[in-house]
Amino acid sequence: MSATKQEPEMTFENAAAMGLSKEEWELILTRLGRTPNMCELGIFSAMWSEHCSYKSSKKWLKTLPIDGPQVIEGPGENAGAIDIGDGLAAIFKIESHNHPSFIEPYQGAATGVGGILRDVFTMGARPVALLNALRFGAPDHEKTRHLLAGVVSGIGGYGNCIGIPTVGGEVNFDPSYNGNILVNAMAVGLANSDRIFRSAATGPGNPVIYVGAKTGRDGIHGATMASAEFSDETESKRPTVQVGDPFTGKLLMEACLELMASDAVLSIQDMGAAGLTSSSVEMASKGGLGMEMDLDLVPAREEGMSAYELMLSESQERMLMVLKPEATDTARQIFDKWDLDFMPIGKVTETGRLVLLKDGGVACDIPLAPLVDDAPEYDRPQADVTPRPALASADITSDAPVAEVLKSLVGSIDLASRRWIYEQYDSQVMADTIAGPGGDAGLIRVHGSRRGLAVSTDCTPRYVEADPRTGGAQAVAEGWRNLSAVGAGACHHQQPEFRQSGKARHHGADGAVGAWHGRCRARPRHACRIRQCLALQRDRRPRDPALPGCRHDRHHRRYRQRGRHGADG
Repeated sequence: MSATKQEPEMTFENAAAMGLSKEEWELILTRLGRTPNMCELGIFSAMWSEHCSYKSSKKWLKTLPIDGPQVIEGPGENAGAIDIGDGLAAIFKIESHNHPSFIEPYQGAATGVGGILRDVFTMGARPVALLNALRFGAPDHEKTRHLLAGVVSGIGGYGNCIGIPTVGGEVNFDPSYNGNILVNAMAVGLANSDRIFRSAATGPGNPVIYVGAKTGRDGIHGATMASAEFSDETESKRPTVQVGDPFTGKLLMEACLELMASDAVLSIQDMGAAGLTSSSVEMASKGGLGMEMDLDLVPAREEGMSAYELMLSESQERMLMVLKPEATDTARQIFDKWDLDFMPIGKVTETGRLVLLKDGGVACDIPLAPLVDDAPEYDRPQADVTPRPALASADITSDAPVAEVLKSLVGSIDLASRRWIYEQYDSQVMADTIAGPGGDAGLIRVHGSRRGLAVSTDCTPRYVEADPRTGGAQAVAEGWRNLSAVGAGACHHQQPEFRQSGKARHHGADGAVGAWHGRCRARPRHACRIRQCLALQRDRRPRDPALPGCRHDRHHRRYRQRGRHGADG
């Protein structure tokens, strides 16, 4: 292949700086039969990151139940979809934005909301509800106040501006999260069950269209950063945090939904983690095809951006589409009306390769299979879990200072009102909210019908820590209980994300595996016919990355009552 300009030859040191192991570097050399250039190496590092590939958790994610009579779309697409009757489908997804929010809380949380909304309307659904599940460190920790204020402001700032109600969530504080907070954003949308859009590219020769905001240098290698461990250099990672624009996000949503009302769209993908890299690779790979793009045509807001920067940027509010050739002019008119970029940048091919052109040369020419289907998959060692002794119940004598104990409980941060948090979120916009934050589950009216959707995010970390299997099952059961409390039955639970840092490679993943088995065990116990609502679960991220899915505490201690948005006083 030719290159756009002379570049230094890549070495393992370059690969290691991008988060790749020695074995993965050697695997790349074997798969390509040559040394990759910088752009190609960046693409491999992004697609093989934990954030994009789930290489350490894929084995266990495959064991979760995904089939059911109401399931329209399971794992593999931008969001899950279930049939709720009357020709309608509920589209839903939950995703974490932990690392970015720890580094830059406002933008990290805001772009978490923006990203999850794009995942939902990419499927052809209009978003109708937002939720969140948050975990912060000890209240007296030096960073907690700053992180809490920034995250809550970011969630409200994006959700309120784009006009989607936030109807529920939960918040908890514990020293376990001093080193890495949890910020989970969830979105629910409604679509016609026969008009759900998917991401697999189709039709060799069909145009590949870039739409939305321009590409900048913000968020470059954000996917790799999200898979790494934190250190004293955390502040230096601020440039890898994406910057959101909810007003552009609103325009993009309306433009996409308007275009989807026609027959122009063949496939569509949000540019999320890894930006143009993940969207192009995933679309072509799912379709069993290839893709060729001219990066000189990518709308850029900064001059002199290299192929590496254009492909790895995570600038927000961008989408990639494959359109019917005859519909290009109509689609352009729609995006011009909404004042958004619309640019054909390439085409679908039959080669099974990703080919990128830049400055008159070939900047990248690599097969797609090693990036996705043949990507590394690991079976990490599991450490033995030492059973914890049962907690002794407190001895309360007749002369115990009950009033003082009661004051202590009322003053606990975990029993304190969350009103200060959820009143920063608009829960009534769109005028379809029946029950917002403050109850067991949010309740949304399906506009124009007598149906409703009940939604909840649930997990009790101390149960998962004490017994991962039982704790995982309990998380599902708690969701069912909260839905039952508002008169609803559950029809599906959302598969959680799974995040591991490099530290997990050395310490094992015993708690996470147990939690997955618990979730798998829980569902058959509750098998029944259900209709009108969702039981949606959230992902977990531990203080110690050795135990994804639960909290890990080295010292035996009593855990405080968990807190929900509904714990109002």
